[in-house]
Amino acid sequence: MTSPASDALLGPADIRELAAVLGVRPTKQRGQNFVIDANTVRRIVRTAGVRPEDVVVEVGPGLGSLTLGLLEAADRVVAVEIDDALAGALPATITARMPERAERFSLVHEDAMRVTELPGPAPTALVANLPYNVAVPVLLHMLDTFPTIERTLVMVQAEVADRLAAPPGSKVYGVPSVKANWHADVKRAGSIGRNVFWPAPNVDSGLVSLVRRAEPVKTTASQREVFAVVDAAFAQRRKTLRAALAGWAGSAPAAEAALVAAGVSPQARGESLTVEEFARIAENKQIAENKQ
Repeated sequence: MTSPASDALLGPADIRELAAVLGVRPTKQRGQNFVIDANTVRRIVRTAGVRPEDVVVEVGPGLGSLTLGLLEAADRVVAVEIDDALAGALPATITARMPERAERFSLVHEDAMRVTELPGPAPTALVANLPYNVAVPVLLHMLDTFPTIERTLVMVQAEVADRLAAPPGSKVYGVPSVKANWHADVKRAGSIGRNVFWPAPNVDSGLVSLVRRAEPVKTTASQREVFAVVDAAFAQRRKTLRAALAGWAGSAPAAEAALVAAGVSPQARGESLTVEEFARIAENKQIAENKQ
């Protein structure tokens, strides 16, 4: 595979020129902050460990900064873009700047939260600069919907990155942490400054790496059942699990019965539990129901 020319990536002047031609102004509503630094793009692609055989799905490609970097390294790239103007312009940008790779690019003009299938071979990796306001639900939806995605690297608001990668017992450990860990081993993979974006955001960004679990969480409960326990536990995170899960179980005594059967202290709080412990609680819902 021949390597595309090094000047194919977009720089600050390229980004602003493209935006001006399209009449595009980044909107806060869609959390749009375009990467304008080619070195940062290369760093993201390198950190993601993109391989020549990978089929990469990218969410929110914007003007194509990261898309071009991914096309340099991957076999194929499928980009999911909701914005009409950006979706309309991206194929032309790819063809103009990387014509030898254009046939290996596909565009899906849709809301990523509604995407249930992608063109071409099944994706093996997800790499994206996710809009801050929808980062977690989009990430979880993609991991849910496309089980062939083995490796993920997302750039998100630093605070969101911390929450996704937080271990049990951490002050920021919560629903995103547990649900991401259901799918994958999650870790922080670096920080990104504000000056590599246009417009520069008011917050720092972080990279999060997610590697799909080799073995799913061992449980007889469904994902929906486990996530119901997680949601209930953190809806009132200051309360003990006996109290926080009372609504889920039907009563506080029923919640206590399920917790005891799962080997979890009724006085514990959700922030101390692993995803496996949440799964054990979900498995014992029947015991809780019998105690009502």
